[in-house]
Amino acid sequence: MKKVLVIGSTVVDVIIYLDHLPKTSEDVHVLRQTMSLGGCAYNVSDMIRLFEVPYTLFSPVGHGTYGHFVREALKEKGVTTPLPTPDQDNGCCYCFVEASGERTFICHHGAEYLFYPEWFSLLDPDEIDSVYICGLEIEETTGGTVVEYLENHPAYQIYFAPGPRIHIISGELIERIFDLSPILHLNETEATTFTGASTVEQAAHVLYERTKNTVIVTLGEHGAYYDDGTHAAHIPGVKANQVDTIGAGDAHMGAVISRLKQGASIEQAIADANRICAAVVETDGALLTRERFLELTKKA
Repeated sequence: MKKVLVIGSTVVDVIIYLDHLPKTSEDVHVLRQTMSLGGCAYNVSDMIRLFEVPYTLFSPVGHGTYGHFVREALKEKGVTTPLPTPDQDNGCCYCFVEASGERTFICHHGAEYLFYPEWFSLLDPDEIDSVYICGLEIEETTGGTVVEYLENHPAYQIYFAPGPRIHIISGELIERIFDLSPILHLNETEATTFTGASTVEQAAHVLYERTKNTVIVTLGEHGAYYDDGTHAAHIPGVKANQVDTIGAGDAHMGAVISRLKQGASIEQAIADANRICAAVVETDGALLTRERFLELTKKA
């Protein structure tokens, strides 16, 4: 089996639990705080790792306090990245989790979001058949470098999770990515606001007509909807006791990629991803332990 190339960031998630977000000049107390590996690309790659699908994490790790944390945590997990250390500090993501479980991110971007042309020469394209990208890296000043690499390898199957940055990325870069016929993965709000459609079904169809490939729209607790041009269906969600929603979308994307690589149908891949996503929602932070993952997959 060829590898999935996961392009993007690995950061420190500083997760701060509190009753509610403060208003201007209000004082609130933190209930507890944790630090863990995070970042969309890392979260996706960790799910792929759990499914034991071969992958390469193509993620720069910078200097500074957060860079040191990331480097040591990756080493502890036995995860490597082929990239050199940029001469710049790593950033982090402050994740504020309210009592409801909803999260608010404040991100400090650093070395982890920037990619340079010479780095891509470190890859063997014959080992790769699939690539994950998200909107955060494409939005940055070097986003065009990532897109150019993909354009130079048109045989790759691209999985694109633009996130809310779909409204910020330049239209030219979005169109270039769409021209590569990616499998799109986005949530209901992103899909409907970007297309101007009034329903998820309409939004997915509009996006399919543009990319000519499968569009997956996540619906939170209600599961997900997909349109692959031939079939379209709603795949029900799995009930969950919400702790926080950090990394839920990333876990869903990583599970879909993994199951499709393993030969599952799109409906089975989404159903499995819905179950995984529900487990992440019930977990502190973005990552599942191997024990919890094995428990879930044995039930399948």
